[in-house]
Amino acid sequence: MQNNRLNKTEAVSDRYDHYYFIGIGGIGMSNLARYFLSKNKRVGGYDRTQTPLTEALVKEGAFIHYEDNIHSVPEAFLHKDNTLIVYTPAVHDTHGELRYFREKGFTVMKRAQVLGEITRASDAVCVAGTHGKTTVSSMIAHLLRQSHVDCNAFLGGILKNYDNNLLLSDDSPITVVEADEYDRSFHWLHPWVAIVTSAEPDHLDIYGTPEAYRESFEKFTSLIRPGGYLIMKKDIAVSSHADPSVKLFSYSEREGDFHADNIRIGEGAILFDFIAPDRQINDLSLGVPVKINIENAVAAIAAALLCGVRPEEIRPAIETFRGAKRRFDFHLKTKDIVFIDDYAHHPGELAASIQSIKALYPDKRITGVFQPHLYSRTRDFADAFAKSLSLLDDVVLLDIYPAREEPIEGVTSQLIFDRITSPQKILCKKEELLGLLKEKPLQVLVTLGAGDIDRLLPGIEELLQTRFAINSTPPVVSSPSPLSRGDRKGRNLSSGKE
Repeated sequence: MQNNRLNKTEAVSDRYDHYYFIGIGGIGMSNLARYFLSKNKRVGGYDRTQTPLTEALVKEGAFIHYEDNIHSVPEAFLHKDNTLIVYTPAVHDTHGELRYFREKGFTVMKRAQVLGEITRASDAVCVAGTHGKTTVSSMIAHLLRQSHVDCNAFLGGILKNYDNNLLLSDDSPITVVEADEYDRSFHWLHPWVAIVTSAEPDHLDIYGTPEAYRESFEKFTSLIRPGGYLIMKKDIAVSSHADPSVKLFSYSEREGDFHADNIRIGEGAILFDFIAPDRQINDLSLGVPVKINIENAVAAIAAALLCGVRPEEIRPAIETFRGAKRRFDFHLKTKDIVFIDDYAHHPGELAASIQSIKALYPDKRITGVFQPHLYSRTRDFADAFAKSLSLLDDVVLLDIYPAREEPIEGVTSQLIFDRITSPQKILCKKEELLGLLKEKPLQVLVTLGAGDIDRLLPGIEELLQTRFAINSTPPVVSSPSPLSRGDRKGRNLSSGKE
């Protein structure tokens, strides 16, 4: 098959020696910062709060400060001919440093623009969706990394196998990208392979209507370059606008061009057979054995095969995938207590997460702690949030995490709480959570949300270890070494059965 790679233009990493990030601690911003650090560029930035991620960036060589004050920015970043300013759309236009750089004539680019330029000359595998995109893109990156194909990857989570959200290769032309729909950011990308995992309406503060949200995904499909591939969740409410030469595949857990068969769930494990139009790979074992990951793995394996990964390379890679932090992240797993953390912050994500946990632990009581994210999302989806949370046996609902928003009159967690039908539910202040969990009967505990609930995790884990007399030293799990790299061949699906 012809490569159809775009002609390479001057790379954004060649134009400047200094890169300053406004919102550098964001998961997407941080992998760009790491990319430029890898190019031996000087990297600096601002973020509102200090986190383990910003601390890691500082150790890797970045300058970071936490006050919106241009006088705190080192002189080296204040020369417009030598510094590129990168910002996240989550930062408001009134931000003092952002306004300064614009007024002084600096080149200022959105994070998505920069990512689009970096990946323009590569074979970009772009994963979009309201939910599922972090896990699927991470799976694809791991499958490629553990094969002869290899890859670069800009991920929306810290992949636990590598303790990083950035993977770089010396010779692979493939780049795996999590395609963010917020603020239409994914329209800057140039996919060769595109995956759409879901398109349930979200970010209505940006899009206005569900129809405009879905149309944005249709625009994304039109960006796939001729001769590429589109892998789309079966029955998704998105029409493909791709070039006629783009090959369209459907997938789901049990139906579609790519799907699973002979699914077996039990004793903490999930096995299934992978079915493609021209091949079958039997008895795959999920490294992160939760039900939703069957469907995620189907999409990831489909993309990996299109990239040239061999069937015999799939099995060990999918079994050794450890997931991304905060995506079905098991913190404790004993016969007495299971503690899981998940980033789910949209009603569809919540339902999928809770249903997966219930399938894994059908005879245990599931207690969920949820922190709503954004006033606008809470207002727009209060009924749907309540319906998803009502799947839990016991609900603990925290206050809304505002992120980039100012409060909206009348919008509080109470909107969700009043609609929840679970037999046990309670509103709780974040600072009161540990005291509540100390007394509450627990079997399986899951924390959910995209705000700052992750900062409570160490305290929760310590509490549960003490309460259930658990040894605080976790088992050491070694990451697998990459397989030997060879010439990249065999991009077309070829016949065969394993």
